[in-house]
Amino acid sequence: MSASRSSGTTDALGPEEGPEGRPAPAAETAEAADGPAPIPGSELLAALLDGMDAALCAFDADGTVTHWNREAERILGWSAKEAVGRPGFAGWAVRRADAGEIQGRLMAVMDGPGRQVHEFALLRKDGGRVLVRTQSAGVRGADGKPAGVYCAFGEVHAQIDLERAIALSEALFEDASWGVVLVDVDLRPTVVNAHAARALGGGRTALLGRPLGELIVQGVEDLEGALQHVLAAGDPPAPVELWVTLRTAEGNRRRCWRSGFMRLASPLAEEPVPLGVGWLFQDITEAKLAAQDADRVRFRSNQLHRASRSAAECDDPMEAATTSLDYALAGFADHALIDLVAGERLVRAAATPSDAPGPCLPVAGGGIPLRYVQGHPALQAVDRTGSVRATAGAGAAGEWAAGRQWPADSVHALCAVLRSRGRTLGVVTFLRSAHRAAFERPDAVYAESVADRVAASVDLYEALRAAGPGNPNPSGV
Repeated sequence: MSASRSSGTTDALGPEEGPEGRPAPAAETAEAADGPAPIPGSELLAALLDGMDAALCAFDADGTVTHWNREAERILGWSAKEAVGRPGFAGWAVRRADAGEIQGRLMAVMDGPGRQVHEFALLRKDGGRVLVRTQSAGVRGADGKPAGVYCAFGEVHAQIDLERAIALSEALFEDASWGVVLVDVDLRPTVVNAHAARALGGGRTALLGRPLGELIVQGVEDLEGALQHVLAAGDPPAPVELWVTLRTAEGNRRRCWRSGFMRLASPLAEEPVPLGVGWLFQDITEAKLAAQDADRVRFRSNQLHRASRSAAECDDPMEAATTSLDYALAGFADHALIDLVAGERLVRAAATPSDAPGPCLPVAGGGIPLRYVQGHPALQAVDRTGSVRATAGAGAAGEWAAGRQWPADSVHALCAVLRSRGRTLGVVTFLRSAHRAAFERPDAVYAESVADRVAASVDLYEALRAAGPGNPNPSGV
């Protein structure tokens, strides 16, 4: 480290001399031997100056360099021994043509209040030039009179990089269009920007220090697992898509967040010390749902196409109807039933197995009317000539299914009416168990498309049966 030029008497004193060069009293010598010796003022000042991250130099009232720290030496290449004592920067740290103007700007602050910021080019020892930004301020003596100037400076590009980093940080935590959360090593939010606060359903300060489990009903294990992985192993190679369910005043909301994670380490520690994780996320729920809907529509359209091709190869119209249902069940429902109109009642014509997955087959010994109670969803579909959706109440699934003569595991039902040539032929019923979601309007549209194809096959089946005994009835219904 460089030392500053000092003119005081402190450095001239020996360890056992008094203020006037006489030996120190024995009592004082003994007391000094018992306790730690104080660090001399000039040595402490030199250590402090050389430990600074910013380059620093100082001038006395005449413009002579009095202090020069190690960072100044690193930037310009001039050592403290070479710099201290020089009359200003002329001829060594700046070009002589620029020395007067630069020295005047630096020394002008000695007689004014506050600090001044300047930018100018300094010369390196190797002859190169470096653009620096300086902050200078006057120094007052013990009598309050101007005694000199100190000047802190740094390379402009380093200052700009710092300012950019600060500006980026402020922008991320104020106006960013994605959520930014800093999480400490205990996985609790310490800083939350406005976008993240809105996404998490709380205020920026109200969310601080709270466990993530208080904000996220489902999916918190995946999020905390990702944060712990980053703390232990470092940043993941690519963003992660996380589905979470949030607890809000309006109820639970399911969202999908594309998340990026960055491990934060202290730049001041000799070894990287984790401070937490920076978590950036963007809500992509709408895009994901749209993509899922597109995939679902594409799959169902392909299934309808395959069903039509297979049904066209069937000799028996009822086999064609059940084949259409088999293709429709894939990824859509667990059970399917075909009930045909027989007078004022419905008769079960075909069904999938009630106790295990299987194909839809004609019911052996069919023709017995079903004892559906009034208000049964299948009867409602016939009365309305439209689709009807129904769901069991909480805790009553078995009783609900048994009362409607459906398989015991049925929890959600969708009944679509079979119509052909202006006549109602019956009802096709799709059933889901508890592990599937309830039927929604898009599901009803798909069920109606399937019902149209089934109705066409059933109409042909009934037309052939009504034509007389010369037309076989392979279905046995």
